[in-house]
Amino acid sequence: MKVLDELFGLRAKRALVTGASSGLGVTFARALASAGADVVLVARRKERLESLAREIEALGVRSLPLAADITDDAQRDSALAESFRAFGGVDILVNNAGIADLGQPENLTARQWEQVVAINLTAVFKMSQAVGRDMIERGQGGRIINISSVVGQVANSIFSTPAYAATKGGVEALTRQLAIEWAKHGITVNAIAPGWIPTEMNIDPRHGDVHPKYKQRMIERTPMGRLGEPRDLIGALIYLASPAAGYVTGTTLAVDGGWLAW
Repeated sequence: MKVLDELFGLRAKRALVTGASSGLGVTFARALASAGADVVLVARRKERLESLAREIEALGVRSLPLAADITDDAQRDSALAESFRAFGGVDILVNNAGIADLGQPENLTARQWEQVVAINLTAVFKMSQAVGRDMIERGQGGRIINISSVVGQVANSIFSTPAYAATKGGVEALTRQLAIEWAKHGITVNAIAPGWIPTEMNIDPRHGDVHPKYKQRMIERTPMGRLGEPRDLIGALIYLASPAAGYVTGTTLAVDGGWLAW
């Protein structure tokens, strides 16, 4: 329908997704492409990116796979420069890349803390800074969507993840600050806070699923009585990336089955 395409269509838009070689990043890249956007795929695993790029191009849009570690300044800057050259700019940035290092706070090493902060928070800022600068220079506005977590707002009662929780809280604070700084440039900055969704990050390979002990606790504490699925996030992503969300900025949209409503 024409009205829905005008509200939610992304044809001729150029998106960049970090952490696009696995998990939610793959879901996000496919969703943006299905809505009509050309998609730059950034992650460390080149073969996975190239496979996903072929899949996306079959939808009739362009895709550019770029293998890079976004915590490395040289690799990140090179990937961004290549994406700007190839696509002429980025209209939609999805800061999805992230890790969760388990460990009791009294035993967490400095290296563990620094690694989580580097990818979950510092890289989010540096990616946003570079893309935001380009958006400002081009003067056409844009969308930045940061992937947070319910543990950005409440403590993690399932796993011990002090560094992850701290960085996700930081991502939400950064989202609000960038939103007010860049609103005058027509750039919206929002976040999505997923609840418990099985991905490579939390699936126990011995079970092919979240460990039964933890899965049961997740389900019991989720009002909707089930874990989420990656597809549950697609609507939130497309909405925040689309013209329909043009007056929405500085907010975090929880997609959590009611987890934060307790």
